[in-house]
Amino acid sequence: MSDNHIMMLGEKETFLIRVLLKKIRDAGMICEFIPWSVDSINKKWEGTSLVVVYMDEGRMPDDKIIHFLNDKMADGSCHLIPIGEKPEVQYVVDRLPGDVIHRTFIRPIDNDEFIRTVTEIYDKAAAGEFKKTILIVDDDPSYMGLVREWLKGTYKVAMANSGLQALKWLGKNKADLILLDHEMPVTSGPQVLEMLRSEEETRDIPVMFLTGKSDKQSVMSVVALKPEGYFLKSIEKGELLENLERYFMLHKQIVR
Repeated sequence: MSDNHIMMLGEKETFLIRVLLKKIRDAGMICEFIPWSVDSINKKWEGTSLVVVYMDEGRMPDDKIIHFLNDKMADGSCHLIPIGEKPEVQYVVDRLPGDVIHRTFIRPIDNDEFIRTVTEIYDKAAAGEFKKTILIVDDDPSYMGLVREWLKGTYKVAMANSGLQALKWLGKNKADLILLDHEMPVTSGPQVLEMLRSEEETRDIPVMFLTGKSDKQSVMSVVALKPEGYFLKSIEKGELLENLERYFMLHKQIVR
C-alpha cells in the first residue's frame, strides 16, 4: 500500500461508493474500499491520509469503530470526511474531535466539490503538511540515521548532531517533539535541555531522552530532569513507533 492513500469506509461496497472510488482514482489518487471492521481498517491503515466514511439508509459505524478511528487519527496526520444524510453525519460529528473532521458532505453530494476537497487533502499529505515533526539530536550519525529511517514514514524528521545545531535549526523551524541523546560530548543532553527551557521559543517543546545506559542510577538521573519520557537506545523500531503514537494520542493539544 502507498504511503499516501485514501480509505473509503462503508457497510458494503455499494454502487454509489464504486462511483466515488472511480472518480478519486481517475483524479490520480490511490483509494480502497474497506468494510466497517476494526481488523480490516487496522490492516490497511499504514499510510492513510484521509478516511471517507460513507453512510446511507441509516447505517452508521458503531462506537467501537469510532473510538478506533479517533485513536488512530490522534497524531493529526490523517483526516476524516463523513458522507451521509444530516442525522448520519451528525452522529459522526458528535463523536469525534473537530480537528479530526476536515469537512462534511450531506447526500446527495456535489461530486466535483468532493473531488476538489479530497485532492487538496491528498496533495497536502503528499507534501508532509499533516505529519508531526520530530527533531533527533545525537552525536552518533549512524544511530541518528537509523532512527530517522524508522520514523520517516510516519513523521517529518530533522536531525542535529549537537545542541548548538539543534538550537540553530529550531530558530527557523518548529518541532512537535525532540528526541535528545542524554550522553553527548561537549554539551550533554541535560545541558541542551536546560538551554531549551531557558528560551521562550523552545521552552514548551516536549523532549524525550535517548540513553544507552539502563542501570537504575543512570535512568533516575534522566527522570530527575522531568522530560516527557525516555527511551533506551536498544529499543526496537516497532516499540518506538508504538510509544510515539501513544504519546501523541495522549498529547493532542501540542502547540505548533
